[in-house]
Parts: sequence; structure tokens; C-alpha cells
Amino acid sequence: MYGIFMECWVIFKLYGGNGYLLALYVASMLYLLVAEKDMRKKLVMAVAPLIILVGFFAPFTRIVFAAVKEGDTYYRILWMIPMTVSIAYAGCKLFMDHKRIGLAVVSAIIILGGSIVYKNEYMLKAENAYHIPQVVVDVCDVISPEEGEPRVRAVFPSELLHFVRQYDTSILMPYGRDVPHNQYYNAVHEAFEKPEVINAGELLEATRQAQCRYIVMYKDRAIDVKLEDMGLTLVETVGGYNIYEDPELLQ
Repeated sequence: MYGIFMECWVIFKLYGGNGYLLALYVASMLYLLVAEKDMRKKLVMAVAPLIILVGFFAPFTRIVFAAVKEGDTYYRILWMIPMTVSIAYAGCKLFMDHKRIGLAVVSAIIILGGSIVYKNEYMLKAENAYHIPQVVVDVCDVISPEEGEPRVRAVFPSELLHFVRQYDTSILMPYGRDVPHNQYYNAVHEAFEKPEVINAGELLEATRQAQCRYIVMYKDRAIDVKLEDMGLTLVETVGGYNIYEDPELLQ
């Protein structure tokens, strides 16, 4: 049971990123439990979330969830917690009830917890109506299944993962952009992203095991044997990326 609890703790920490928002939310929830007099508001923004958090960390909840749903989606329970709303409301209430102290505390929280949004690696100048890199649109349009056909699975370089799912949910991927941060093992990621020179045999073994019909990679990516020589078909080159199709995985 202790091991299951620690799994929940790790999921909770990963969900909170650097921990700043989690600490801020816990402080906000505790403040509302004490300071909020309206029982309806307290119930929605403090009591109910606290019950959800207790249930989230309960090993029994984790066991039941894994039995009926995919275990790696357990973090979605945390989506039921009104984190941002509670933080914003607690900050407003603190300011309204204690104007001088509230102004100083809320201002300090905003200043210390803020960041320049334009430094984010995913903040790019819009190239199309989807607000994602055009190369992602072009690559997805090549491999996207026709209407009525089953979804396809494809491997993408890590810098494209964030955008593929936004554009086309009919394209599945063997791992997401959280793999390096979560530090869990994924055979396709190990073979495709980590080595300086890709071992073609190991890559194909992993992609076929994961049912990846397509492999999208830099056309100048170092690899010991050309994928064409391994039996794959070069479908198209788009924006510096080669799109390979594995005939063994054709529907």
C-alpha cells in the first residue's frame, strides 16, 4: 500500500510541475477552509477538493481506477479540482478582507510566480489558423487516415509531439512529450531519441512492437542503416523531415 501511495505522490508532483502552483493551491484551500463564511462557496472550492485529494491518495482508489481504466490516466482525477479558480478567489478574498496585507501578498505571489511567456519553447509566430508550425500540418496531412479508416500510429521527433495531437487526433503516438520528465522507460523513445546514431534494427523492433506504421525523422538524422534498406518506404519529404511507412504494418 505504501508503494501505491508513493506512486500517487509522484503523479501529484508531476501534475503540479515545479511545485509552485501546488503549494499555492494548498495554501489557498486552507485559507478558504478557515476564512470563507459562505458554506456553498467553501464546499465547492475547499471541502469537495479536499475530499477528492484524500481519495486520490488513497491506495484503494488507485487500485479500483487501474482495474476499470488505463492506469496512466490516473492524474485526470485531479482535473476535478478547481485549482485556478480557488487560487484566484482566495487571492481576491484576501485582498478584500485585508487590503494592505492582501495587496502586498497577492502582488508578491504574482511577481515571484510569473514568467515571460515569450520565453516558452512552444511560443511561436502563428503560421496558420491552427497556431501550430506549418510543417506539422503538412506532415499530418500526408499520413492522416481517410474518413472511416482506423487511426494510425506514428513516431515523431520530440519537438513535434506537442502539436500533432492538437491538430489531428486520428494520429496516435507511442509516447508523449512527458517521457523525459517522467523518466519511465519507452522502447521506441530509447531507440529513436536517445542515441546519437540510431540503430535501425533496434528502432524497427521497437516501432513494430508498438504498431507504429509511420516514422517521421530528420532527413539528415544519423542512422547506421537506411530505413529504405530495412524494407520501409519513403513516402514523402516535408520541411526537412522524411516520412517512412512500414509495409509490415499496413492495414
